[in-house]
Amino acid sequence: MTTTITICDTCKRDDWDSTTGATDGERLATLIEAAADMTEGVMTRRHSCLMGCSNACNVTLQAQGKMSYTLGRFDATEEAAQGIVDYATKHAATETGVVPYREWPVPIKGHFVTRHPPLAD
Repeated sequence: MTTTITICDTCKRDDWDSTTGATDGERLATLIEAAADMTEGVMTRRHSCLMGCSNACNVTLQAQGKMSYTLGRFDATEEAAQGIVDYATKHAATETGVVPYREWPVPIKGHFVTRHPPLAD
């Protein structure tokens, strides 16, 4: 089953530099999209404002019938993007969306903000 990474493309960290022409969220989205390109079981999409401004940069991981997660406090780095995609790949491979802690990629540890149970059918 496919796991979708939704990336907030309006996120701006407190130290955001407006002269770059892109928000921190847009920069992170570009990196995640590149890391996820051709990754089986993972899809990406951008969304304007996930309402987690105090935790910027934010992403969500969702799949039908599985636990969903919001992660935040990311810098727009290749390491963060790859960690998010690696976790999404593991999420996609599970039946419930729960990935054992020992399997979490290091770049996502400490970045979980919320988790949500799947909606009832």
